[in-house]
Amino acid sequence: MKKIIDTTISSFPELIQSGNLYVDKTAFLFSLIKGQRMFFCARPRRFGKTLALSTLEAIFSGRRDLFKGLSIDRMD
Repeated sequence: MKKIIDTTISSFPELIQSGNLYVDKTAFLFSLIKGQRMFFCARPRRFGKTLALSTLEAIFSGRRDLFKGLSIDRMD
């Protein structure tokens, strides 16, 4: 069983490998990557900017093992 949502972990690999609950936003990140426009990400403090960037880093680093079962794993 997954643990509760841990707001203290901002590293995507650490969050996934520790078995914590992750709200899957990878489909949204995939659409940002594939889009033709630039985006400015301005969100309030404690709203997941660091985790989102860590997730993007894992995507561009080719860490497919971290994305098993997530939306982006099924996308091309």
